[in-house]
Amino acid sequence: GGFISTAIMIAPKKGMPAGNTSVILPSELIDRCIGSKIWVLMKGDKELIGTLRGFDMYVNMVLEDVEEVELTADGPKLTKLPQILLNGNNIAMLVPGGRPDE
Repeated sequence: GGFISTAIMIAPKKGMPAGNTSVILPSELIDRCIGSKIWVLMKGDKELIGTLRGFDMYVNMVLEDVEEVELTADGPKLTKLPQILLNGNNIAMLVPGGRPDE
């Protein structure tokens, strides 16, 4: 089976030189995070912090050494998981490097 990659091109901002090579695609940024901590904010009231092991074109992710934080009325509920497969449809934001307070 083949793998088809899709790329989103962003129009350069006014005043940027035409040959600017500093453009980075979202998939390239995620690829650079493999093997590193990543902070995943989900749609709803969950956050995950773990080591990114892999992802696919739908941004489904495999994370290891995961801490899941669910924000509840009684305060944050922490769950530790050795490995998870995360559905990319439920991700709101990814932050390379983990939480800023770590």
